Amino acid sequence: MTRYSKDPDAIAALSPEEFHVTQRSGTERPGTGKLLYNKEPGIYVDIVSGEPLFASSDKYESGCGWPSFTKPIEPAHVTEIEDRSLGMIRTEVRSAHGDSHLGHVFPDGPRDRGGLRYCINSASLRFVHRDDMQAEGYGDYIDQVEDIT
Repeated sequence: MTRYSKDPDAIAALSPEEFHVTQRSGTERPGTGKLLYNKEPGIYVDIVSGEPLFASSDKYESGCGWPSFTKPIEPAHVTEIEDRSLGMIRTEVRSAHGDSHLGHVFPDGPRDRGGLRYCINSASLRFVHRDDMQAEGYGDYIDQVEDIT
Protein backbone atom coordinates (compact mmCIF):
# COMPACT_ATOMS: atom_id res chain seq x y z
CA MET A 1 0.00 0.00 0.00
CA THR A 2 1.49 3.32 -1.09
CA ARG A 3 1.59 6.10 1.49
CA TYR A 4 1.01 9.66 0.41
CA SER A 5 1.88 12.80 2.36
CA LYS A 6 2.51 16.50 2.02
CA ASP A 7 6.06 16.51 0.60
CA PRO A 8 8.17 19.57 1.58
CA ASP A 9 10.50 18.96 -1.39
CA ALA A 10 7.55 18.93 -3.79
CA ILE A 11 6.24 22.16 -2.24
CA ALA A 12 9.65 23.81 -2.63
CA ALA A 13 9.65 22.86 -6.34
CA LEU A 14 6.21 24.40 -7.08
CA SER A 15 5.92 27.32 -9.44
CA PRO A 16 4.50 30.52 -7.91
CA GLU A 17 1.08 29.75 -9.41
CA GLU A 18 1.12 26.12 -8.23
CA PHE A 19 2.05 27.29 -4.72
CA HIS A 20 -0.69 29.96 -4.74
CA VAL A 21 -3.32 27.43 -5.81
CA THR A 22 -2.35 24.42 -3.68
CA GLN A 23 -1.03 26.09 -0.52
CA ARG A 24 -3.03 29.34 -0.42
CA SER A 25 -6.35 28.04 -1.83
CA GLY A 26 -5.98 30.18 -4.93
CA THR A 27 -7.53 29.79 -8.36
CA GLU A 28 -5.85 29.90 -11.74
CA ARG A 29 -7.45 32.14 -14.35
CA PRO A 30 -10.14 30.29 -16.35
CA GLY A 31 -9.01 28.92 -19.69
CA THR A 32 -5.29 29.07 -18.81
CA GLY A 33 -4.59 25.69 -17.19
CA LYS A 34 -2.06 23.42 -18.88
CA LEU A 35 -4.35 20.38 -18.48
CA LEU A 36 -7.64 21.95 -19.53
CA TYR A 37 -7.61 20.48 -23.04
CA ASN A 38 -5.60 17.33 -22.30
CA LYS A 39 -7.33 14.32 -23.89
CA GLU A 40 -4.59 11.74 -23.37
CA PRO A 41 -5.39 8.56 -21.39
CA GLY A 42 -4.01 8.52 -17.86
CA ILE A 43 -4.59 9.78 -14.36
CA TYR A 44 -4.30 13.10 -12.58
CA VAL A 45 -2.43 13.10 -9.26
CA ASP A 46 -1.84 15.70 -6.56
CA ILE A 47 1.25 17.73 -7.54
CA VAL A 48 2.35 17.79 -3.87
CA SER A 49 1.65 14.25 -2.56
CA GLY A 50 1.29 12.17 -5.73
CA GLU A 51 -1.97 10.66 -4.53
CA PRO A 52 -4.23 9.59 -7.44
CA LEU A 53 -7.24 11.87 -7.78
CA PHE A 54 -8.98 11.65 -11.16
CA ALA A 55 -8.98 9.43 -14.29
CA SER A 56 -9.03 10.64 -17.87
CA SER A 57 -12.12 8.51 -18.43
CA ASP A 58 -14.00 10.72 -15.94
CA LYS A 59 -12.84 14.01 -17.49
CA TYR A 60 -15.26 15.95 -19.66
CA GLU A 61 -15.59 19.35 -21.31
CA SER A 62 -17.90 21.42 -19.12
CA GLY A 63 -17.10 24.80 -20.66
CA CYS A 64 -16.29 26.31 -17.25
CA GLY A 65 -12.63 27.09 -18.03
CA TRP A 66 -11.06 24.47 -15.73
CA PRO A 67 -10.58 20.71 -16.07
CA SER A 68 -13.80 19.00 -15.02
CA PHE A 69 -14.34 15.46 -13.76
CA THR A 70 -17.45 13.50 -12.81
CA LYS A 71 -15.89 11.70 -9.83
CA PRO A 72 -12.61 11.02 -8.05
CA ILE A 73 -10.66 7.90 -9.04
CA GLU A 74 -10.12 7.16 -5.33
CA PRO A 75 -12.79 8.85 -3.17
CA ALA A 76 -10.70 8.43 0.00
CA HIS A 77 -8.05 10.73 -1.53
CA VAL A 78 -10.44 13.67 -1.83
CA THR A 79 -11.95 15.69 1.01
CA GLU A 80 -14.83 18.10 0.66
CA ILE A 81 -15.10 21.15 2.93
CA GLU A 82 -17.73 23.88 3.13
CA ASP A 83 -16.33 27.10 1.67
CA ARG A 84 -18.06 30.37 2.58
CA SER A 85 -15.54 32.66 0.89
CA LEU A 86 -16.54 35.13 -1.82
CA GLY A 87 -19.96 35.66 -0.21
CA MET A 88 -21.38 32.28 -1.26
CA ILE A 89 -21.52 28.71 -0.04
CA ARG A 90 -19.53 26.23 -2.12
CA THR A 91 -17.84 22.89 -1.53
CA GLU A 92 -14.06 23.05 -1.67
CA VAL A 93 -12.15 19.96 -2.82
CA ARG A 94 -8.75 19.17 -1.22
CA SER A 95 -6.42 16.20 -1.47
CA ALA A 96 -6.74 14.07 1.66
CA HIS A 97 -3.05 13.39 2.26
CA GLY A 98 -1.34 16.36 0.63
CA ASP A 99 -3.95 18.84 1.89
CA SER A 100 -3.65 20.66 -1.44
CA HIS A 101 -6.46 22.92 -2.56
CA LEU A 102 -7.73 21.38 -5.81
CA GLY A 103 -10.88 23.35 -6.66
CA HIS A 104 -14.60 22.95 -5.98
CA VAL A 105 -17.39 20.46 -6.68
CA PHE A 106 -20.78 21.54 -8.01
CA PRO A 107 -24.08 19.66 -8.55
CA ASP A 108 -24.35 20.65 -12.24
CA GLY A 109 -22.41 17.83 -13.88
CA PRO A 110 -23.71 15.29 -16.40
CA ARG A 111 -26.85 13.69 -14.93
CA ASP A 112 -26.12 10.34 -16.56
CA ARG A 113 -22.70 10.23 -14.82
CA GLY A 114 -23.78 11.13 -11.29
CA GLY A 115 -24.57 14.83 -11.65
CA LEU A 116 -21.35 16.22 -10.16
CA ARG A 117 -18.74 18.54 -11.66
CA TYR A 118 -15.37 18.51 -9.96
CA CYS A 119 -13.94 21.82 -11.20
CA ILE A 120 -10.19 21.44 -10.64
CA ASN A 121 -7.21 23.76 -11.10
CA SER A 122 -4.58 22.39 -13.50
CA ALA A 123 -1.95 23.94 -11.21
CA SER A 124 -2.83 21.43 -8.48
CA LEU A 125 -2.39 18.39 -10.73
CA ARG A 126 0.30 16.34 -12.39
CA PHE A 127 -0.79 14.16 -15.31
CA VAL A 128 0.57 10.61 -15.55
CA HIS A 129 0.07 9.10 -19.01
CA ARG A 130 -1.29 5.56 -19.16
CA ASP A 131 2.00 4.37 -20.70
CA ASP A 132 3.87 5.57 -17.59
CA MET A 133 1.41 4.53 -14.90
CA GLN A 134 2.92 1.12 -14.15
CA ALA A 135 6.48 2.46 -13.89
CA GLU A 136 5.37 5.33 -11.64
CA GLY A 137 3.49 3.04 -9.23
CA TYR A 138 -0.06 3.64 -10.44
CA GLY A 139 -0.58 0.29 -12.19
CA ASP A 140 -3.58 -0.56 -9.99
CA TYR A 141 -5.54 2.22 -11.75
CA ILE A 142 -4.84 1.27 -15.39
CA ASP A 143 -8.18 -0.53 -15.67
CA GLN A 144 -9.94 2.78 -14.88
CA VAL A 145 -8.30 4.58 -17.81
CA GLU A 146 -9.55 4.39 -21.38
CA ASP A 147 -8.91 6.22 -24.62
CA ILE A 148 -11.08 9.32 -24.81
CA THR A 149 -9.66 10.99 -27.92
